[in-house]
Amino acid sequence: MSDLINSAKQRLAANQPAIGFNIRQSRTVDVAQIAKTCGFDWLFIDMEHGALDLETAAQISLAALAVGIAPIVRVPGFEHHHATRALDAGALGIVVPHVDTADQARRIADQCRFPPNGHRSIVGSLPQLAFESMPLTQAMAKVDAMTLLVVMLETEQAIANADSIAAVEGIDVLLIGSNDLTADMGIPGQYAHAKLDGQKAWQACRARRHL
Repeated sequence: MSDLINSAKQRLAANQPAIGFNIRQSRTVDVAQIAKTCGFDWLFIDMEHGALDLETAAQISLAALAVGIAPIVRVPGFEHHHATRALDAGALGIVVPHVDTADQARRIADQCRFPPNGHRSIVGSLPQLAFESMPLTQAMAKVDAMTLLVVMLETEQAIANADSIAAVEGIDVLLIGSNDLTADMGIPGQYAHAKLDGQKAWQACRARRHL
């Protein structure tokens, strides 16, 4: 099990679609097997807009790892314990909402990446490695390589800063939150509006060779 891969990150790196299954209300671990059987690549475990607590997210994450589907947890905020505890509990990725600046993105990367790439604290064994005992240097490198870090751009300020956010080492994906972004722009729900243009963020990612 220590050779486990992040199927979502692997597909994105190969320029292939990675299809996720959103979880906000489900409470039981069978959802992982259901998503896998239906052909999904990852679970979007939502702790921002759902009632899921960390314990439930952890159980679903472990079930997802067991069937080979990537558990990605959206945390409710910037506080480091939201992301690091979800990662320690089995998540293969973190989605952080409302990231407006490169400084915020750097803080997130620093909290979620092990040394020498960041300052995440490491526990003795990790579910991503099936709790296999191995040298810390090896364990940190393997888990960092399979961890997907996603930041959400949900304001006009964030879109304006897309290039500098994309340049932050350790951030893999920029995700546009169109609901909050259109609300911030004064055009709530108008997804076809000319102001809602993802080209700036897309070009920033392409320039930085992000996933």
